[in-house]
Amino acid sequence: MNYKIESTEICGLYKIHLTIYEDERGSFTETFRENIYKDMGIKESFVQDMTSISKKNVLRGMHYQIKKPAGKLISASRGRILDVAVDIRLNSPTFGKFKTFELTENDGLQVYLPPGIAHGFFAIGNINELRYRSTQYYDPNDEAGLLWNDPDVAVDWGIGSKQPIINERDSNFPRLQEIRQDNLPNLI
Repeated sequence: MNYKIESTEICGLYKIHLTIYEDERGSFTETFRENIYKDMGIKESFVQDMTSISKKNVLRGMHYQIKKPAGKLISASRGRILDVAVDIRLNSPTFGKFKTFELTENDGLQVYLPPGIAHGFFAIGNINELRYRSTQYYDPNDEAGLLWNDPDVAVDWGIGSKQPIINERDSNFPRLQEIRQDNLPNLI
């Protein structure tokens, strides 16, 4: 198999290691095969692909969908990114817990975020391209967010004293304890 799946501390959140074939011409990597992902336990169907390009020190997130939570398959096709996932599924035993992943171009690593996970990232390289495959169509009217630096969640972004470049909306999302339950993902 060209794929190796690795469970994480958060139920349903996986690291997927892809095989990279290299020779004197370059490289080749298969990045998706539906039947293999289903065999690994990822049952949702993917309906939309998206690309996000960010310059160095950009921080995006933490985004999620309320009524139509989306699962996401994420990889870096350019640059270096610290990817962050926070479990905000109400009945999850890991509610409020986070996991970080460093994604770099050509590392053969994907991250699968199940529906109900808040997602964000910090761009470390000069130019960074993040690719998403989503189980739901993007709907800006269904999007909400969690404050990226919520002290109760305490994500270590690895920023140090750097001031991230973040838009006003993302910097004004509420803390997890301030989000009403009906504004958390509806997984029923």
